[in-house]
Amino acid sequence: MNISIFGSGYVGLVTAACFAEVGNHVVCVDIDAGKIARLNNGEVPIHEPGLDGLLERNIQSGRLTFTTEIEHAVRHGLFQFIAVGTPPDEDGSADLQHVLAVAGSIGKRMTETRIIINKSTVPVGTADRVRQAVQAELDERAVRIEFDVVSNPEFLKEGAAIEDFMKPDRIVVGTDSPRATQLLRALYAPFNRNRDRLVEMDIRSSELTKYAANSMLATKISFMNELAGLAEALGADIEKVRVGIGSDPRIGYHFIYPGCGYGGSCFPKDVTALDRTASAVGYRAELLQSVEAVNKRQKKRLFEKCRRYFNDDLAGRTFGLWGLAFKPNTDDMREAPSRVLMEALWDAGAKVRCFDPAAMNETRRLYGDREILVLCDSAEDVLTGCDALFVVTEWNVFRSPDFDRIKSELNHPVIFDGRNLYDPEYMAEIGIDYFGIGRGRTG
Repeated sequence: MNISIFGSGYVGLVTAACFAEVGNHVVCVDIDAGKIARLNNGEVPIHEPGLDGLLERNIQSGRLTFTTEIEHAVRHGLFQFIAVGTPPDEDGSADLQHVLAVAGSIGKRMTETRIIINKSTVPVGTADRVRQAVQAELDERAVRIEFDVVSNPEFLKEGAAIEDFMKPDRIVVGTDSPRATQLLRALYAPFNRNRDRLVEMDIRSSELTKYAANSMLATKISFMNELAGLAEALGADIEKVRVGIGSDPRIGYHFIYPGCGYGGSCFPKDVTALDRTASAVGYRAELLQSVEAVNKRQKKRLFEKCRRYFNDDLAGRTFGLWGLAFKPNTDDMREAPSRVLMEALWDAGAKVRCFDPAAMNETRRLYGDREILVLCDSAEDVLTGCDALFVVTEWNVFRSPDFDRIKSELNHPVIFDGRNLYDPEYMAEIGIDYFGIGRGRTG
């Protein structure tokens, strides 16, 4: 099948590569000429395991091309995927200007039937606005062309996006057109073989499903972080509580890990956007507001623990950070807890030495060169001259470190663990002061 994808960001690239991998002919269009040139030269702008090989293979085969020519993309594909960004507006609601601009561009150029598919995360009612934008252009041209608008939200986890697309848990399709449903079923058939994963629903329910999924996961995280704070006050260990409640199949173990807060491009943005959607229809979503409030507070917890440990004497000290990306297997630092921590340390007059297996270039892009930030070549290199160590992202490389070396190199043998990677009893045995999240009164 011929597919056009508007947007060469995270969702657009993964979608394009995976559709091409199963034999489709895919054109990916973006207005950023420099980005398109780099992609055509084989440069992948994001860190996602397996994506570089997938792109290279399908570019070489001719099944995947990148262009800035919107007209070519509209002519090429029966399926027109909209996968552009929906950044938060000033009030936290999703900014739809890019989505509607693409819709207008398609309407201005289409000459035959097109299936227009919203892959971007958008508020309920966006499909209606996309339909209006396309129809307005057709009316302006005084032409009558059939088209369908479909909601087909993505459920890709950064760090596992290829696996999620190729072997999806579900494929949500929201449409009011039987024709579009059948075409989408055929398009997704290669990913829907051993059991039917395609979930058909109306458009508004599909649009809400994406926000509901991310908000539910964010709620689980914030709830565990709320319990972690209570565990510290009561002298309980949240990790033991986690195992105790996770063994209940009605709860399960997924997304009940306490930590220093969630980040990334989805959870913070989507929780806020859903709350704004609720407000727009006169509904007060108190739980959503609490989820985000707990998360903002949680991102400050490591700094507060450090501040108390050093009795507010942080100026002139140097601190080591292990982990900068908001989660492992990505270089994404959007809304990352590491950023809140580093900026708080700098405001207190401290310096930072840091390492992340994937996010060093992104850190350099965000913060540039400054004396108060040293980007290190390894986790071990971070320790040199540091007063304490923070663990912020749970990369595997940080799970079993040389604790003797940590103890000997740090000016103060103390670890602030934002991901509860280590055993507090063992840390006490070897003489390291240890502060996790919800690990009893010393947590």
